Amino acid sequence: MELLLVVVSMVITLLAAALTVPAGFGLATMLTPVVLFWLPPHEAIAVVAIIHGAHNAWKFKLLKSSVDFSAVKRYGWALVIGATIGAILHSYIPSDPLLLVVGIALVILPVLSVTEKWTNIRLPDSEDKIGGFGSGFFGGLTGHQGALRAMFLQKRLPDKVAYAATASVLALAVDLTRIPIYIMFEGSAILDEFILIPCLVASAIIGVNLGKRWLTKWKQSAISTGILVAIVASGVMYIVEATNNLGYW
Repeated sequence: MELLLVVVSMVITLLAAALTVPAGFGLATMLTPVVLFWLPPHEAIAVVAIIHGAHNAWKFKLLKSSVDFSAVKRYGWALVIGATIGAILHSYIPSDPLLLVVGIALVILPVLSVTEKWTNIRLPDSEDKIGGFGSGFFGGLTGHQGALRAMFLQKRLPDKVAYAATASVLALAVDLTRIPIYIMFEGSAILDEFILIPCLVASAIIGVNLGKRWLTKWKQSAISTGILVAIVASGVMYIVEATNNLGYW
């Protein structure tokens, strides 16, 4: 593995981790394209999951006093069930179809999160389990849980600090559910990245500390918009690559 590639990945991880503290989502989405430079989809998602888990654990440590645990109780159980099912399916879907699913999710979920229909209508509390299950399922299947989670969580928690703190706990619940399943199926491939993973975990933790400073200073909407644009662009790229590999072009 080239040293320059590792260093560049660490810088990207640090910036992504910092930006996603106020945004509440986007780390896995920004890191996955980087890790895909040298790993196939299954292994890349598994490696990013470990970094994602460390990021959310540290973010929870820094923001735990602001967590809305009533929201965690409403969503948590559905998240875990969805993440379990998604992670198991992830291990059985071939690489190119999985990449296509990732690409479609990256295009559709951000678009839904900014449309008039989703941003102006607050779903009743009885529908929380649907949002929780969907976020966990996509988190387990492709690693991209944040955009869907933001749709139902931001309206519940308008305070941006409480939102960021609570989102970290919910994301961590998904990570702790899916990582053991990934390791069960992709363990040897994960162990092969014994240099990359610690480096990116360290960058993610440093990024959280930087992001905490930005949390109260930067406009959450501006950061979220920038991340969403990057997410959709990545999704389009994945769709083109996957369909090309599958012989559709």
